[in-house]
Amino acid sequence: MSRRAPLLRAGAATAVAALCLTAVPQAASAAPETRPPGLAKQDTLRWNTPKDFRIGSAVAGGGHHTSADYPEPFPSDPEYRSVLAREFSSLTPENQMKWEFIHPEEGVYEFGPADDIVDFAEANGQVVRGHTLFWHSQNPDWLEEGDYTPDELRAILKEHIHTVVGHYEGRIQQWEVANEIVDDSGNLRLQENIWLRELGPEIIADIFRWAHEADPNAQLFFNDYNVEGINAKSDAYYALIQDLLAQGVPVHGFGMQTHLGLQYGFDGRMQQNLQRFDDLGLETAVTEIDVRGPVDGDDRMTDELRRKQADWYRTALEACLAVEDCNSFTVWGVLDEHSWVPNTFPGYGDALTMEGDYERKPAYDALQEALVRSQPGGDAKWEHHPAFR
Repeated sequence: MSRRAPLLRAGAATAVAALCLTAVPQAASAAPETRPPGLAKQDTLRWNTPKDFRIGSAVAGGGHHTSADYPEPFPSDPEYRSVLAREFSSLTPENQMKWEFIHPEEGVYEFGPADDIVDFAEANGQVVRGHTLFWHSQNPDWLEEGDYTPDELRAILKEHIHTVVGHYEGRIQQWEVANEIVDDSGNLRLQENIWLRELGPEIIADIFRWAHEADPNAQLFFNDYNVEGINAKSDAYYALIQDLLAQGVPVHGFGMQTHLGLQYGFDGRMQQNLQRFDDLGLETAVTEIDVRGPVDGDDRMTDELRRKQADWYRTALEACLAVEDCNSFTVWGVLDEHSWVPNTFPGYGDALTMEGDYERKPAYDALQEALVRSQPGGDAKWEHHPAFR
């Protein structure tokens, strides 16, 4: 197989000025000055976030959005960008950094859409989480269907990590390096994941080392779903990370996606689980939270279920806030109409914190209240908060 130097495409020449709002101070608790008339800047999630804590959102794009009946929100909708900047201090590209979008052909990289998000974040005093480098899903056909030897696959993977992480060196706070590599029984996905299947479990240590070589200052994470509680899956990660740390592998964090369904239970040991990873010396994070439930013909849950949803959002945030090095909490999107949930779970939805014309749901209020109350004098501050006016 012949190898060729990677072709780096910047994508469409989107003017950064068209995407960015007024730059703001870098402090985590600061909010952009751009806001709708009459809305107090204190009445946002970002403004009420404790110092050194990040409240985040996924930036809609790629995936199911490419076939949706609306233009992709980030490049096309100024109001959407305004809300991203006002409400959140951390952004995660939803699909724009996944293999099939950023590396669509062998040796060809499409950085344009992800570059726009990173530029926007920097202009608005936000950090970025990179998502993701090593996964069994959303890989391009040329990779999954290619006739490569193990040595060739290893070279492709190493080049990808060095190229992508190196392209954003110094600009990505946390990389989700390995995503969903363990199944619910606690076993590695040796057949589903092309890298694990062809290269063996030893490749896990290598990908963290390669990412660290490409950006020594980025924090490197494992990331998965159904690991909020203490179970076979989270136990497997706990053991794996202990083993890697003993080998000197640069693993810095563990991310809990926290895609929750109201039809299932919510393990009350989330804080305890976060704490045991914290005790290993890791950063922890809630990386992709949404809380779905059964919806009616208007794609809306009952008021009772919305109250339950709000309680689960609050519980998850409070668990993170209670653990010293759980410093990032990301909601997997802004508006329900952009959510991945209805496409994946027909009959379920209403999973995010805003709807319609950015109307706030009880889940939004629960997050804001938890953020305010978590700080010194928070109970009194909440009683006089603009949300009550």
